[in-house]
Amino acid sequence: MKRKIMIPLLVIVALAGAGAFFWRHTHDQKQPATALTLYGNVDIRQVQLAFNASDRIDRMLVREGEAVRRGQRLATLDTTRLQQNVALLEAQRAAQQQVVVRLKAGNRPEEIRKARADADAARIDAENAERTYRRLNDLVAQKFVAKQQADDAKAAADAAQAKFEAAQATRRLEELGARVEDVAAAQATLKANEAALAIARRQLADASLYAPADGIVQDRILEPGDMASPQLPVYTLALTDPIWVRAYVQGPDMGKIHHGMRAEVSTDSYPGKRYRAWLGYISPSAEFTPKAVETTEVRSNLVYQVRVFVCNPQNELRLGMPATVTIQLDQPLSTAAETPPCQSQ
Repeated sequence: MKRKIMIPLLVIVALAGAGAFFWRHTHDQKQPATALTLYGNVDIRQVQLAFNASDRIDRMLVREGEAVRRGQRLATLDTTRLQQNVALLEAQRAAQQQVVVRLKAGNRPEEIRKARADADAARIDAENAERTYRRLNDLVAQKFVAKQQADDAKAAADAAQAKFEAAQATRRLEELGARVEDVAAAQATLKANEAALAIARRQLADASLYAPADGIVQDRILEPGDMASPQLPVYTLALTDPIWVRAYVQGPDMGKIHHGMRAEVSTDSYPGKRYRAWLGYISPSAEFTPKAVETTEVRSNLVYQVRVFVCNPQNELRLGMPATVTIQLDQPLSTAAETPPCQSQ
C-alpha cells in the first residue's frame, strides 16, 4: 500500500521540478539581466622623474608616501656654476646692447666738430704748401734758388693735399655715422648673446625638479650628493588622476556597453562602500583571456579590455587592488556626453 502511494508522489515531485526548471529557463530568457558585473584590478599611471641636467643633487624636498601637487618643487641641483654662467652672459649681453645703441646713435657732435676742424687745418696746410711751392718755382726760373728746393716744396705740397683729402674723408665718415652693415652685425651679435643667455637660464631652471601632475611619491631613488642626469630617475610618482579599473568584457556583452556609461566600483578592502565611476575606454581589438582576469567561468575565449575610471576622493584605492565593477545596462546613450561624475561633485 505504501509503495503504491510513493510512486505517484515521486511522479508529482519530478513533474514539479521539471516545471520549475522550465519556468525558470523561460523566465530568464524573457527577462535579460539589467546589470553587467566585471572583475578587475585598480590601475594608475606612474612617472619616472629625472632632472634635465647633469650635476650633483643639492636637496631632496619630499619623501616616499607624500602627496604632491602639480608644479611643486621636488628636488634641486647645485647651481653655483650655472648661476655664474648666467651672470657672465648677462654682462656680455649688456655690453653688446651698448654697442648697438652707440652705433645707432652715430658719432657725438664733439667728434664731428673735431673732424671738421682737422679737415680745415689740413686744408690750410695744403694751401700754404702750394703757395710755398709756387714762390720757389718762380725763384728757380729766376735762378735765385736751386731746383732741388722747388722739388722739395712740390713734394711737401702734394703730401699736404693728400692729408687734406684724408681729413675730408674722415669728416664725412664722422658725419655719416656707422655703416648699416656694422649695425646689423652688432644686432646679430646681440641676438646671439640673448639666445645664449636664454639657454643658460633654461639650464638654471632645469636644476629644479617639479611635479608634472598631482600624485604620491612612490619611490625616492637618489639622495643629496648623488650625481643626477637625464638618464637617472630621481623619483617614481604615482599619479592620483586618473585612476581606473582594468577589466575585460566578453564578446557577447560588447553590444551592451558604450563609452561614458555610469558604473559603480567596490573593493574587498572597504566592504559596503561604492565608488562612482564611468566607462572611459573600450579596446578596439580583442585578445585572449589574460591569466589575471577573474571571471565566474574560466575558459579560453576572446575578451575586450575596458577601463572604468573611478572617483577616489579619499585616496583609498591602490595600484593592483582587486575591484568589482557594476554597470547598469538600461542607461541612455546621452550619458556619454554628460559631465563625468567626479567633476560634478
